[in-house]
Amino acid sequence: MTIYYRDDAVQVTSESIRAGGHAVAIADVTYVWHAQGPKTLAVRGRVLGRGVLVLLLSLPPLVAVVCVLSLAWSAQDRGEWQLALIILAGCVVGALALAPFLEIPLGWLDRSYERGSKVHELWVQHHGREVLLLRTPDALRFGQIYRAVQRAVEQYPDS
Repeated sequence: MTIYYRDDAVQVTSESIRAGGHAVAIADVTYVWHAQGPKTLAVRGRVLGRGVLVLLLSLPPLVAVVCVLSLAWSAQDRGEWQLALIILAGCVVGALALAPFLEIPLGWLDRSYERGSKVHELWVQHHGREVLLLRTPDALRFGQIYRAVQRAVEQYPDS
């Protein structure tokens, strides 16, 4: 027996698929497909959180551009370029010192995209009936499970 995928809730082997309270023998599976299910509150929250995070990451550079333009405008009016350049250099050094801390929110943003913004469903045709085996908003996990089921069905001897 070959194990193609296994976690706490799903197990895909060369003999069977166990998921969502169902145990389906690979020999009895005639067709496998996926569908997009209705969005859940968690998925909507993830998309909203992603939008807020993008907004929060976009605001500081926009504010910085406005401040630099304002500083340049006022320096031109007063002719005090030396003070303006010192302030600008200080801001650039501060921004470069804080840049490594962007890793944390950018990591959150990456994980948000990995998890996806849809609900994925895994269906099989088993003894002539359509059976929903799995419903998850986690796109990465769903892709791994779906591919494991495909491999198990493709490599079954009587397929």
